[in-house]
Amino acid sequence: MMDLLIELFSEEIPARMQPRARDDLRRLVTDGLVEAGLTYVSAGAFSTPRRLVLAVEGLTPQSKPVREERKGPRTDAPEKAIEGFLRATGLTLDQLERRPEKKDEAYFAIIERPGRGAPDIVAEVLESAIRNFPWPKSMRWGSGNLRWVRPLHSILCILSDEAGAQVVPLTIDDIAAGDTTRGHRFIAPDPIRVSGFDDYAAKLLRAKVMLDSAQREAAIRQEAANLAFARGWEIVPDEGLMAELAGLVEWPVPLMGVIEAKFLDLPPEVLQTSMREHQKFLSARNPKTGRIEGYVTVANIETPDHGATILHGNQRVLAARLSDAAFFWDNDLREARAGMQDWAEGLKAVTFHAKLGSQADRVERIAALAREIAPAVGADPALAEQAARVAKLDLRSAMVGEFPELQGTMGRYYAKAAGLPDAVADAASDHYSPLGPSDEVPSAPVSVAVALADKLDTLTGFWAINEKPTGSKDPFALRRAALGVIRLVLGNGARASLSAWMNTAFGAHHQAQEGKDASNQPHAPETASESLTNDEQDLLAFLHDRLKVHLRDQGIRHDIIDALLHMPGNDDLTLVVSRATALNDMLKTEDGTNLLQGLKRTNNILAQAEDKDGVEYSFGADPKYADTDQERGLFAALDAAEPAIRAAVKAEDFPAAMSAIAALRAPVDAFFEAVQVNSDNQILRRNRLNLLSRIRETGRLIADFSRIEG
Repeated sequence: MMDLLIELFSEEIPARMQPRARDDLRRLVTDGLVEAGLTYVSAGAFSTPRRLVLAVEGLTPQSKPVREERKGPRTDAPEKAIEGFLRATGLTLDQLERRPEKKDEAYFAIIERPGRGAPDIVAEVLESAIRNFPWPKSMRWGSGNLRWVRPLHSILCILSDEAGAQVVPLTIDDIAAGDTTRGHRFIAPDPIRVSGFDDYAAKLLRAKVMLDSAQREAAIRQEAANLAFARGWEIVPDEGLMAELAGLVEWPVPLMGVIEAKFLDLPPEVLQTSMREHQKFLSARNPKTGRIEGYVTVANIETPDHGATILHGNQRVLAARLSDAAFFWDNDLREARAGMQDWAEGLKAVTFHAKLGSQADRVERIAALAREIAPAVGADPALAEQAARVAKLDLRSAMVGEFPELQGTMGRYYAKAAGLPDAVADAASDHYSPLGPSDEVPSAPVSVAVALADKLDTLTGFWAINEKPTGSKDPFALRRAALGVIRLVLGNGARASLSAWMNTAFGAHHQAQEGKDASNQPHAPETASESLTNDEQDLLAFLHDRLKVHLRDQGIRHDIIDALLHMPGNDDLTLVVSRATALNDMLKTEDGTNLLQGLKRTNNILAQAEDKDGVEYSFGADPKYADTDQERGLFAALDAAEPAIRAAVKAEDFPAAMSAIAALRAPVDAFFEAVQVNSDNQILRRNRLNLLSRIRETGRLIADFSRIEG
């Protein structure tokens, strides 16, 4: 067995590209080796800013010989057919075998390929991997044809076993593979000869290169925490930046700096964002004051002055950046305290979408919808409308113009500076949430009302102009918006008809597109039973699909949701989920499983009889025609269960409803075991079929059980 070591040494690889590049290198090479007939025990990929590395252990020294048999044309086939077969196999006619084939005789080719040595296969596979590497962006340099993310300087490629190491014979655009690498660019730039992965990793470490990005990240995390602890501070968590820093340096040297006092009154989010985006600094917070008072920068070199010169240079650049931020902050505060009218006017010039108008138009729609939603989520309608009119104003602020990721966050500061109620200010920050499946769901009523209005306006707007998600394409993040609506409704136990809200939102969009006045706006349906437009039905179905995905992650099967989505009130998501949870729990029990089989048997017998007889058996079951104790027992059980289920469903006590219907399991089982439904006596047959109809209708009080698998 052999070990393979590959290093592709280049100019600096962007940190964001390194994780995928590691995976791509491992995949391309190992897949190529296996396809060529080699096997291996394990493979690990590594990266630093200047190198991609792959170490493969337990590689077979050569591929096994291959013997392949191919059937060709008949021996009396046209000459061109035989010539084509010879070209495909690379053989001559005298090398083919003639064998009987049914009533004819056919040619057969025996193709034998000898095993190949690992060096030849590795060279072939690695060249293909390098030339076809899927960089998001690549470049050419010099006079060669090779494309790489940055100029490629050298290729290290060696195979090693007990006898020693050998260089794989490979040359790509005048770059010949070798057994040497280089250490840290400044500290140890001289060539280093290696004989295997362990030797390679150890010599790089002595040359001030940490090969493993996870090791570099752990070192940064630990030293940054130590530096902060020494000052009584703590590092503000920023996992994305921590990983990026590990991809920027080969020898991480964290250094602690202090923010000048004149910048400490800036909002902590501004300080953190400015330092992260412009300087790649970790923020250090003083837990006693709650302010960000320092930062950690990560150098790529140890210096005699322990980083003093580096910190001095960083301090100068940081001061300039924070001066800009302070200027934006001061100007924005003046506008906020003046009432933000200029910002409101400025939203008229900001296009939300060419077919959906400006941000000012959108604010009007969201404000009206938030006012309607407010009572259902326990919010004051006037506050919800006011919050909706304020929530987008920070889009015109200088700070959000510089740092778009602070939208909402800055809106809260500006609303408070304007003297607006806390609920309004919080809504400015929270109405974008939840942004993803792990994002926290707002619970403040005003925030919930505005967040729902914001997302429903987005969904209905893009539905109205027929810009819906297709396949994997969702350029306007409508699946995320739909999941946000679902999580907001369920997370806050909101009880309302989504159809009514959608009708209002669609009406506003149609009014804007058709130029109609408010009197022509479609009315909100008073009940969920009122007919929906095609757009509304389609959007509700889209929300239902997202609901299935959301509940699947919570262990509720899609067919159970389907069974309930065909019941009245399917646009009340809280009601649907309450029913689904209780039904899911019931079907996990023995009574529930057996009852489901009984209900399915009931549906099947009725469907066959109704199809055969051309009538619907839906009424007229009479106990006086009951011919067996089991029939009479089923009548009695249904008489007891039906009112109990109706009362429980009306009270929305779904566990009680499930308990009541589960009690039918024994009498239904007994009925089917003892009674022949399709009796020769037509009176008994009709009565029994109508009795089955009672079972079916009793089940429909809870769900459409015919849609449940099992």
